[in-house]
Amino acid sequence: MNLALREAFLTFKRAPLLSALSVTTIAFSLFVIGLFGLVAVNLQQALNQLAERVEIVAYVLPGTPVETSTLAIKDIEAFPEVQRATYVSEDDALARARSELTEFRDVLRELERNPLPASIEVKLKPDFRDADHVNAVADRLRGFGFVDDVRYGRDWVEKLDRLRQIAAAVGLAVGGAFAAVAIIIIGTTIRMAVLQRSREIAIMRLVGATDWFIRFPFLLQGAIKGLLGGAIAVALSYGAYLLVTKFLLQGAFFTLQEGAAIVVFGTLIGLLGSASSVGRHLRRV
Repeated sequence: MNLALREAFLTFKRAPLLSALSVTTIAFSLFVIGLFGLVAVNLQQALNQLAERVEIVAYVLPGTPVETSTLAIKDIEAFPEVQRATYVSEDDALARARSELTEFRDVLRELERNPLPASIEVKLKPDFRDADHVNAVADRLRGFGFVDDVRYGRDWVEKLDRLRQIAAAVGLAVGGAFAAVAIIIIGTTIRMAVLQRSREIAIMRLVGATDWFIRFPFLLQGAIKGLLGGAIAVALSYGAYLLVTKFLLQGAFFTLQEGAAIVVFGTLIGLLGSASSVGRHLRRV
């Protein structure tokens, strides 16, 4: 193990330019993936913020006692999809309308009778804010005898679902394409390092070295290059994030786990690219 590590690091010393080129290539390949990842993270955050506005409103029949609605709220909050349920009285609904609908404030102030019904506002848990679960909860709310009508913006919820599906499909397709290109580029750069030492590999084979003994230092070398490239890619992505937030718009950066995943992905790509290049060369020798 110590010999393999020494050989791996000696390669950086023997061919610093080629090693720097390999690390830089890996870094910029993963940087492209990182930029796409930042777009995906912020798009997902925007969709989650939209999903937080998904709400079901059950309008209560006039004359329904407050106690009836209060007891029903306990049953509604027991639904597995429901995060919370809130009772809004007629007076609260009118006060809210006067506060939010400023252009109609004078009209609302001159009303002799409050035309707005009481309601129960139902907020769903994050994992249940899709069209199927919203429809299911709305149907159950209609089953309460004191509920006059249920509204939740069905078309809007269905459009949000479609946006999520499109974002997921595009993310998988583009992310997979970027990853494939990165693997090809990284494999090519590591193969250059293998070809540079082809004579040395041939001599090692002649003196009886096993394929694993020859292969292991190259695998370590590829993993180290991938790790360095991944770390640089995260740093470059952070720099791009700072520029965007300073001059364009506020956004979110990778979590610690997501940043670590990019570094691990770079390490794996370096390892796979090295294994592929060395294996192909050993079969030819």
